[in-house]
Amino acid sequence: MLKEVKAIITRSSATLVEDVLGTVSLFVLLIAGLHLPGIV
Repeated sequence: MLKEVKAIITRSSATLVEDVLGTVSLFVLLIAGLHLPGIV
């Protein structure tokens, strides 16, 4: 199974960074949206 995961990562390494950045930005927007009512 570890070999399969490594193979998937090496095949998709070009878009892996973009996917991680997209996921992080979605979490940042989610946390900001949940804290926004407490700020106002």
